[in-house]
Amino acid sequence: MKLNKTKKDPELFYYFNAKNKKMWCYRHRYYDALGKRKEKSKQGFETEKDAYRALLEVKSNILNGEVKKVENSNLTVAEWLDIWYETHKNDWKITSQSQRENAIKYQMKPLLGKYKLAELDKSTYKRVFINTLLKKYEPSTVQLFHRLFKVAVNAAVDDEIIPRNRFNKITIETEKKDDNFYTADELKSFLSAAKDIENITNYTLILTLSFTGLRKGEALGLQWKNIDFASKTLTVERTRDNKGVRTPKTKNSYRTILIDDKLLKQLSIYKTWCKEFMLTYGHRLKEADFIFISHQSGTPITDNTIMYSIKRIIKKTGSNKITPHGLRHTHATLLIGQRIPVKVIADRLGNTPQMILDIYGHSFKDLEEESVIAFGQALNI
Repeated sequence: MKLNKTKKDPELFYYFNAKNKKMWCYRHRYYDALGKRKEKSKQGFETEKDAYRALLEVKSNILNGEVKKVENSNLTVAEWLDIWYETHKNDWKITSQSQRENAIKYQMKPLLGKYKLAELDKSTYKRVFINTLLKKYEPSTVQLFHRLFKVAVNAAVDDEIIPRNRFNKITIETEKKDDNFYTADELKSFLSAAKDIENITNYTLILTLSFTGLRKGEALGLQWKNIDFASKTLTVERTRDNKGVRTPKTKNSYRTILIDDKLLKQLSIYKTWCKEFMLTYGHRLKEADFIFISHQSGTPITDNTIMYSIKRIIKKTGSNKITPHGLRHTHATLLIGQRIPVKVIADRLGNTPQMILDIYGHSFKDLEEESVIAFGQALNI
């Protein structure tokens, strides 16, 4: 292909393609940060004006020190996702690694991989990625994939490969499911049934989740040394699931909370049972042992145990459906109903006050309506 110089710029050229159509391109030579001579070129422009504008943008970026942006202008989404994952995977917990690896493999690359990262626009992203996923998944699931992709794009911004994240202001409407919690009466009935139906380990675990608002993994990660019977406190310092033992979810998740006498009494009864049960296997219970153990083998229970336990109770009693995390929501919702300050609830759950407001905004809205009525009643008008 013969390149012909233009009068507008010595790095701007025109040529004739296979169909003998006149096209334009540019070839810009520059030095990188190490002083190595490089060239940036692009062809396929239908007008001289478009080619010149692109050339000026390249020159401007290089003059402004944004060499990475120039060098990676042809980087595809698939290529960047591979770079992002391999660079940062060791910084993530194993659950986050697995989640992001699967999202990249099954959702992001198949739908977006061929597009150039620097050129992917918001409209294309919504049409090709968001709208396609909404045909197959629940909005809440699509929201998760969208959030993960934004994390990957933010990393490209931090690495100065692209100037900004075009996808931050995209919202996905989701139907809020506010039924994954119990009222106080429903929780009383559920706990009573758990005590009658389930073994001592499962009941104690369910009671612990209900009375503390702990995440399932945080409860499974508890060791006996984390229970201070004298000061009536429980300390969260790890999480455990079928992938192993890890540090808690966030810095806020490290916490020591007060627990009430009912839970303390049950934990004391359960600890005595654990001691006696472990002796039948010839082992002494140690403070570093995990609290919740199988009533059959004495080994730490898996994270599926609580799920099956709750399902059995619901099936036998006809109770409303709830998940282990729903017991955490129940704990928070009941505290909000008792007018406990947001900061106190956040500290107890290992969240930030803003997260509590975001998650339980509907509950605070109900309290606001009550406060308006109460104020009027106080003035007797």
